[in-house]
Amino acid sequence: MSAPQRPMVELHGIHKSFGPLEVLRGVDLRVRAGEVVVVLGPSGSGKSTLLRCVNHLEKVNRGSVRIDGELIGYRRTGNRLRELKEREILRQRTHIGFVFQNFNLFPHLTALENVAEAPVSAQGRPRREVLELAAELLDRVGLADKADAYPRRLSGGQQQRVAIARALALRPKVLLFDEPTSALDPELVGEVLEVMKDLARAGTTMVVVTHEVGFAREVADTVVFLDGGVIVEQGPPDEVLDRPKHERTRAFLAKVL
Repeated sequence: MSAPQRPMVELHGIHKSFGPLEVLRGVDLRVRAGEVVVVLGPSGSGKSTLLRCVNHLEKVNRGSVRIDGELIGYRRTGNRLRELKEREILRQRTHIGFVFQNFNLFPHLTALENVAEAPVSAQGRPRREVLELAAELLDRVGLADKADAYPRRLSGGQQQRVAIARALALRPKVLLFDEPTSALDPELVGEVLEVMKDLARAGTTMVVVTHEVGFAREVADTVVFLDGGVIVEQGPPDEVLDRPKHERTRAFLAKVL
């Protein structure tokens, strides 16, 4: 019998508070390589905070995050954990692509330059090679003709697709999406979801916080329902979305479906 595959993402006992407000209360989550996990839940349930803990944008109060077996943000010395220096944390983040709600593109750089910036500055890869890759990635997200356009000349949907290409340029081990369509006009949502579906079909490991239940039903391997800082329910989409076991899940779905 072969050994079980190590999770690509492993969260163990994640606790996170902001002052007296306890936002995450002991979250355990494992994501296999190539798996798409969609996190659903009401506003204020801790979804975005959970994502930000994965790449150490937020420091956990208790618990641990591992990506491909590597402890994120800390080094264990005997029984003690020491926080890594910022340079080392930035190196770790290059393995964790993050697509934000509000695009976060550099306004003074073209679409092509936005995609190429991090691999050159953060990973030290050759500029010529990265520019070729950036052009390929823009083509992959349907924006080959917008390589020289600045963000202000792009629609919200186009900006978000550039942001996805930028995250892919780092060749990350996992892609995190924090409500990637919530800042978009309704008619632009589909173009971004289509790119995400293509990534899922290509076997990209993804953790997606979203309100798009249709996307979860079509693309997710696992749906996680988070409420009050704990995972209330998780499982295949047909189970969680069609036959939820918990009243809190049923109440949430009744409002969004």
